[in-house]
Amino acid sequence: MNTSHHTTSHSGIEDLLAMLTGTLLVSFGLWLLRAAGIMTGGTAGIAILLHYAFSVPFGIAFFLLNIPFLYLAIRRMGLQFTFKTFFCVALVSVFSSFQDQLIHVDKLAPLYAAFLGSIISGIGFLILFRHHGSLGGVNILALYIQDRFGFQAGWVQLIIDICILLLSLSTLSMSKLAVSAIGLVILNLVIAMNHRKDRYSA
Repeated sequence: MNTSHHTTSHSGIEDLLAMLTGTLLVSFGLWLLRAAGIMTGGTAGIAILLHYAFSVPFGIAFFLLNIPFLYLAIRRMGLQFTFKTFFCVALVSVFSSFQDQLIHVDKLAPLYAAFLGSIISGIGFLILFRHHGSLGGVNILALYIQDRFGFQAGWVQLIIDICILLLSLSTLSMSKLAVSAIGLVILNLVIAMNHRKDRYSA
């Protein structure tokens, strides 16, 4: 029995709508984390840390932190991927800048925010991945180190995320740091379970 199937590429409009949807979900998920005063990993985590420590607007910090990684994206992924990444980073930065003006909550439990924010962000990342986009940053650095030195990207990402959480000790309580770690595990589980070439294709 032949189980092969024919797949068609996404159109430009589909890619655009997917990037708008994915980045809006990611920006909202990150807003939930920031609103609850908790952390995440990657470039977003560094941007949140700068926001907590120095009151730097998250959107601006996130955009500027990603610029140095675009060179690595061009070298490793090519111009098309780099353009999509830059576009997605810009969208998250813009959407994040407006979240505080559009949403206000009086009470948000950190653990609930960690669960919901991480799940929503994970879904946003999956949408971007299915359309060959990304939010660049630390992920690209991890892949570059893997290619250059043979050290697995997953371990690089984990080490960086642990360092980000440890740095946030100066601004977060131990309870919120623990909740942040839970959220980080949930985010990676959502992506790991749903972003597998042996199960899904797009």
